[in-house]
Amino acid sequence: MPEKTVIDADALCESYLAATQALMRRVLEEEKTPLDLAASRLADQIAADRLVHIFGPGGHSNLAAQEVFFRAGGLMHISAVLDEGTLLSNGALRSMAIERTPGYGKVVIANQRIGADDLLILVNAYGINAALIDAALEAGNRGAFLIGVSSREHATNTSPDHPARHSTKQNLHDIVDIAIDCKVPIGDAVVSVPGMGENIAAISTFANAFALNCLVIRTVAKLVERGIEPPVWRSGNAPGGDEANSRFIANFQGRVKAL
Repeated sequence: MPEKTVIDADALCESYLAATQALMRRVLEEEKTPLDLAASRLADQIAADRLVHIFGPGGHSNLAAQEVFFRAGGLMHISAVLDEGTLLSNGALRSMAIERTPGYGKVVIANQRIGADDLLILVNAYGINAALIDAALEAGNRGAFLIGVSSREHATNTSPDHPARHSTKQNLHDIVDIAIDCKVPIGDAVVSVPGMGENIAAISTFANAFALNCLVIRTVAKLVERGIEPPVWRSGNAPGGDEANSRFIANFQGRVKAL
């Protein structure tokens, strides 16, 4: 009878924690300059009472847009583009097919009427898919200022012939005005299990969320330094939450499509 393999799951969880912390530390220390530049642009938008649009074209990239939209402690000026096409709730395989469909991202941006004087954050850790690149190119052609959150390592080390790629083979970090590197390694999953050929435990959701929350923190700091206290959401489940939020709702209903 073959000897039973004993796996130390606690050690694997510790490994995941260490990898996540190390990645976040790299974002914090290595991306200070782009995060600070991006925060200045966000602060300018909010000071002028203009929206900050965010779009995560891809199944789990949508979570990044949701992370900073209508969220306790989040900026009310953030407007998430929650397109139904790539949401996993409409089918995971469908989502993957849509994010690889040429021209789809262009349609989404046109439908959102994003243009001159707008700021758009595009988030996709892999930084290559057709919907993402089309969205960036279309928004740029319309005059929007573009901030990208993606992994340079993942994009540059993905084959030019990968089926997810845009026909131009471009990477997001090469076509945005400010690129924030979320440091996600090739393959995304970071935990190696003895006896298994595939890694487990993806890290991109943590990476994107951390980078975006650092961006929000820096933006708020800059606004407060200018003497502006930006409206932020309070949890509706916290005491006084509904009352606190209701003071600002009228300014955003009708402007923020997903509100």
